Amino acid sequence: MSITLNATVRSDMGKGASRRLRREQQVPAIIFGGAKNKKPVALTLEHKDLFKAAENGAFYSSVLDINIDGKAEKAILKDMQRHPAKPQIMHVDFQRVTKSNPISILVPIKFLNEKTCPAVKVQGGRISHQVNEVVVTCLAADIPEFVSVDMQDVPVGGIVHLSDLETPKGVKIHALTTGAKNDTPIANIAAKRGGS
Repeated sequence: MSITLNATVRSDMGKGASRRLRREQQVPAIIFGGAKNKKPVALTLEHKDLFKAAENGAFYSSVLDINIDGKAEKAILKDMQRHPAKPQIMHVDFQRVTKSNPISILVPIKFLNEKTCPAVKVQGGRISHQVNEVVVTCLAADIPEFVSVDMQDVPVGGIVHLSDLETPKGVKIHALTTGAKNDTPIANIAAKRGGS
C-alpha cells in the first residue's frame, strides 16, 4: 500500500512562521538526504492529511510518496513531533531514499505463537516484551512491514534476543551490525507466580 502526501515548499522560516502555519491547520516539515547534490527543503503539509496518514501503522515503516508542488519524491519518516496535550502534529522530518543507498528504519516486531506455546498454554508462563520495534538496515525496496520471532519453542525462563528475529533477505538488524554485545533481549517467558 502506497501512502501519498501533498506538500508545498515554504520560504517563511522561524518560530513565528511555524506558529502561523499551525494556526492555519498546516504542519511545518523538512525533507533532506538522498543524492549528494540534493539540498534540504522546508515544506508545509495539511494537518488533516498528515494526521490521517499517521493513523496508519504502515506510515512509520514504509516508503512514502511526497508530492512537493507536483514533483514526486520518495522518502521515509525520520522524526515526528507531537503536541504533548493536544492531538496535533507539530513538525515532521522526512529523509529522501534512493534505490542504491541502504537506510535505517524502525519496524515493528511480530511475536508469533504466543498463545499456543507450551510454556504459556500448559505451564502458565507469562510473556513479557522488552522491545516491540527494532531498527533495520536495508534498501528502500526491501523494507519489511515487520520482522518476526516464533515463541512456540521458548521454554519458561527462556529469553529471546535480537539475533532470534527472522528477517527477509537483504534486511539486517542494525544493532547486530555493530557487534555481538548488542544482541539484547527482546522478550522472555516468566514462570507463573508461586510456581517454578
